[in-house]
Amino acid sequence: MGDSLADRLDALLPQTQCTRCSFAGCRPYADALAAGLAGPDQCPPGGDETAAALAALLGLTPRPVARHFGVPGPPRVAVIDEAACIGCAKCLPACPVDAILGARRQMHTVIAAECNGCELCLAPCPVDCIVMQPTHEPALPLATIRALAQRYRGRYQAHLARAARRSAERDRQLRGLDHAEVP
Repeated sequence: MGDSLADRLDALLPQTQCTRCSFAGCRPYADALAAGLAGPDQCPPGGDETAAALAALLGLTPRPVARHFGVPGPPRVAVIDEAACIGCAKCLPACPVDAILGARRQMHTVIAAECNGCELCLAPCPVDCIVMQPTHEPALPLATIRALAQRYRGRYQAHLARAARRSAERDRQLRGLDHAEVP
């Protein structure tokens, strides 16, 4: 990670990639913060402590997370009602940390220890078999949030790399079909 203002702001974020801040992920939000296009009070997963840390780095007066972005709270994880899951696999690409296991036409499940609570798997589920449940842990201290953020950042980068490889392979296959002789 570099030493730019955006890098330092990104390092303070929980790396859930949840988009609740109105940006496409934590890095775009950090870039907008550094450019003065967003406020430090837009990250519900980071909570009021992260909002205060962002404000301090920007030299602004701290304020709690603006509630129209979401309400900070204790950690939550996705849980799939496996009996109701139809195996559509729409939740798989939505998970930025690849915490959901399953295959098309098969039941899916969430690896609770890897779920970052982003809620991005909820919207694509056509049968609403995914719910968010508390982890029964109290609100996490800032140091724990930072440690988890490092793990989530690595999992997110791996997710992006896998998606890029799949896309490149699809492109190669399509180019190969374009050149194939038609009987």
